[in-house]
Amino acid sequence: MRKLDAFCKVIEFKSFTRAAKAMLLSQPTVSEHIRFLENELGEKLLERQGREVEPTPVGAVLYGYARKILQTRREAIQAVEQFSGRLAGRIAIGCGTIPGTYILPELVGSFHKKYPAIKTTLRINSSRLIAEEVLGGNLEIGVVGAKWNEPGLSWNRMFSDELILAAYPGHRWSAKVAVSLAEIVREPIIVRERGSGTRKVFSRILVEKGFREQDLQEVAEIGSTAAVKEAVKAGIGVAIVSRRAVSDEIQCGRLISIAIKDQKLKRPFYLIQRKNRELSPVISAFLEYMQEKASLLNDR
Repeated sequence: MRKLDAFCKVIEFKSFTRAAKAMLLSQPTVSEHIRFLENELGEKLLERQGREVEPTPVGAVLYGYARKILQTRREAIQAVEQFSGRLAGRIAIGCGTIPGTYILPELVGSFHKKYPAIKTTLRINSSRLIAEEVLGGNLEIGVVGAKWNEPGLSWNRMFSDELILAAYPGHRWSAKVAVSLAEIVREPIIVRERGSGTRKVFSRILVEKGFREQDLQEVAEIGSTAAVKEAVKAGIGVAIVSRRAVSDEIQCGRLISIAIKDQKLKRPFYLIQRKNRELSPVISAFLEYMQEKASLLNDR
């Protein structure tokens, strides 16, 4: 198992050195693990491509099975722990920027108090990339802010959010009660990266009202909510952002929220998982806990 784990880590980190560091082993030990597997199978499993290590065709085949073997081992240990009344292990949850920054950390903290032997990793990325990770089996579940047609995944509404138009306090719209979508389309605007749930939701609303994303006077495309907020504060442009993400800045007067005429930009966050995949005991425990707390978090 340790040798297969080392093999997978080398492929995932594309480096013997980084894999050894992640496993708290020496590089010669990791190299010896790989040599053992190659001798056992009689095949070369890894090769150098420039400065990085890549699997050979045979290595790629073994990697797929090795991941399944290691996952089955983890699930077996968790099942035995659960049977013994000691739920322990590690869970990895994929999440979009807003749920990963403003919703799940509090939930993970309270869950850890209930199950201190369960460790949690939050992987924050765009909704599209998280969905790909769940679909590919690298993650058991994800929480994302957009939904699209992906037959291999199940989508269950879990949390809610509201998108708002944010501007800096000295903006010429600061005295307005509300602005129209037509006005927003003509205003310099900062947008999130493609694949972002926020961008997908706003783009869909534009189309529903007869506009296109290309009509926007885009001045910057930025890949993080924190950076978008700083750009708005700097006066670069306005932005559509999560109310959860800017509540502190609005309370302190560093940003202002401007209503959009005849629009409430409500959006859900979805729990996604691969269809027909049996979840591990620790993930099942976290899902049950998350469902219990979802309504309380949505009321905030």
